Amino acid sequence: MNQNLSLNPNKVVEFLQKSPEDIRKYDLIRFVKENGIRMINFMYPADDNRLKTLNFVVNSEEYLNSILTYGERVDGSSLFPFIEAGNSDLYVIPRYSTAFVDPFAEIPTLTMLATFFDKEGHPLESSPEYTLRKACESFKEVTGMDFHAMGELEYYVISDDNGLFHANDQKGYHESAPYAKFNDFRVECMSLIAQAGGQIKYGHNEVGNFTIEGKVFEQNEIEFLPVPAVNAADHLMIAKWIIRTLAAKKGYDVTFAPKITAGKAGSGLHIHFKIMEGQRNMMTEDGKLSDVAKKAIVGILEHADAITAMGNKVPTSYFRLVPHQEAPTSVCWGDRNRSVLVRVPLGWTGKNDMCSQANPLEKDSIETAPQKQTVELRSADCSADIYQLLAAMVVAARTGFEMENALERAEDLYVSVNIHSEENKEKLAKLKSLPDSCSASAKALKEQRTVFESRGVFAPQLIDGIISKLEKYDDSSLRDNLSGKPDEMMKTVRKFWHCG
Repeated sequence: MNQNLSLNPNKVVEFLQKSPEDIRKYDLIRFVKENGIRMINFMYPADDNRLKTLNFVVNSEEYLNSILTYGERVDGSSLFPFIEAGNSDLYVIPRYSTAFVDPFAEIPTLTMLATFFDKEGHPLESSPEYTLRKACESFKEVTGMDFHAMGELEYYVISDDNGLFHANDQKGYHESAPYAKFNDFRVECMSLIAQAGGQIKYGHNEVGNFTIEGKVFEQNEIEFLPVPAVNAADHLMIAKWIIRTLAAKKGYDVTFAPKITAGKAGSGLHIHFKIMEGQRNMMTEDGKLSDVAKKAIVGILEHADAITAMGNKVPTSYFRLVPHQEAPTSVCWGDRNRSVLVRVPLGWTGKNDMCSQANPLEKDSIETAPQKQTVELRSADCSADIYQLLAAMVVAARTGFEMENALERAEDLYVSVNIHSEENKEKLAKLKSLPDSCSASAKALKEQRTVFESRGVFAPQLIDGIISKLEKYDDSSLRDNLSGKPDEMMKTVRKFWHCG
């Protein structure tokens, strides 16, 4: 038995004993027949950044083969505003590698994510998922390497206050029961996400924890493992769907909103990435951050303001991105520093064997250091179109390899301590700031659109659609207008409670 499959929680993978990328159509037909599957679901993201669902009844093997081969047609104009109603038909074709058994369906159901195709049978150029694929292909063409990513999915669970064991306000980080109320819910979510193919690293309570008007608000986080960027986006989309669906069944409210009330921790979607050459992590060299990593970091920093157009898509995103909080505002990077936009976290690059020090019987337990080093972009939140966000990061990272002065710029933009400290006062004044509104993000994307459209990655109509949607919020002065007005701010927050 393949050791990588022996403990896999995905029932399709466990049954077939095949890695997801090796699953064929005949494998799925066999799984359906031998496991009593009666329904097939296709799921695919739309412009609101949520998964949509199309259901099929399994009424014959011939029909099953047909939908797995030819998919179905859908109305693209109802899914994406940049598709005209007069020529809106699209095909959706399932991706077999994403197959999982729907954990919520009473009727046994096999679900797959689907890809959009146009009338000629070509991948839809403006589809966010295909945009990410193109971005990864162009990154590989330029660098010879692959872009891997993973997300930190933060969210609040809200339910009635039972009056017992209140956690300390804004001190919920890694809290345990009974002070943490929703650990069991998070663990159940994690189990279902893993069964659906999500590669999870860990889960825990986050900082945000408070009670208002008889309701407990508890912030949680589920963090994923680095995988190829398209897989990373798939896993995050499915995870959000599972968390919300399970919450609804239990009578909880869940929000991924970037900011839910003044003075309390907001929720981000931090994206970690690493660059791989074959099986080798290229982020370090001789135990230190590599030039490869620095070039990618600089590329992302140079286009960070435009990236917010894909990663921070609602006005309340910019209630979170304010100075002197853990959310970033200045375009810079640093080691283990949560005030910066791009952070280099601990990466197990030390030479000491910590395992044998903690466990004396495990002498010389480590033969080679693990290749775990990642780099983290801290600006995005769950209003993001995850495929667009990752595509923008990949494109921006690629430009770092195309810059002649990337390593010099890396030195210029490096910050060793908190960017808001007195010793960094002069440097802070020289750094570019992130946009403060959707309007400002749209402006940044307008100015840099040729970067994202280069090599045919972002289709012009997709960029047009993003800019148009952001400009319609007309929020250039909203943050200032609502300062000191908590009631008015909450009205705005409620409009985007279930964004993304």
